[in-house]
Amino acid sequence: MQLRFFRVPVVSPEPFAEELNRFLRGHRVLTVQRELVREDAGAYWALCVEYLESVGGAGEGTGGAGGSNKPKVDYKEVLSEADFAVFSRLRLLRKEVAEREGLPVYAVFTNEQMAAMVADKVDSLASLGKIDGVGAARIQKYGALFLASIKQPEVGPDEAGGKPAA
Repeated sequence: MQLRFFRVPVVSPEPFAEELNRFLRGHRVLTVQRELVREDAGAYWALCVEYLESVGGAGEGTGGAGGSNKPKVDYKEVLSEADFAVFSRLRLLRKEVAEREGLPVYAVFTNEQMAAMVADKVDSLASLGKIDGVGAARIQKYGALFLASIKQPEVGPDEAGGKPAA
């Protein structure tokens, strides 16, 4: 376990925040503690990030079978806002299925596979089978459920009884 400290000014935080975000994307973060510090010259966020140091190819449980060393993908940046909403819905469904079956989430579908479902506008079991790593067993077991979730119309905040996102 390692610690790294960041100082992000409240005024013009962009370059400092980008450095922090780049670090967070590249490491397995355990905790982040933050505190707003006020001084005569201004204010800044003091952050302490506790993380695990990568050990050459061990994978540190970063979420893939076999401890893949692929760089992490921020699907919120890769997918459109509408596609990311569908992707998020698929992630929730995958979590429910995995918990019910006692499996790790990636054994149902990987993030990469679900992003492909959304980006490729998968609309049939046949098109689902064209996604890398999605075979007949997954299609038979989960295909109809995930297709139904993909085809589900978006529910706006007013229709869902919630408040609009701020």
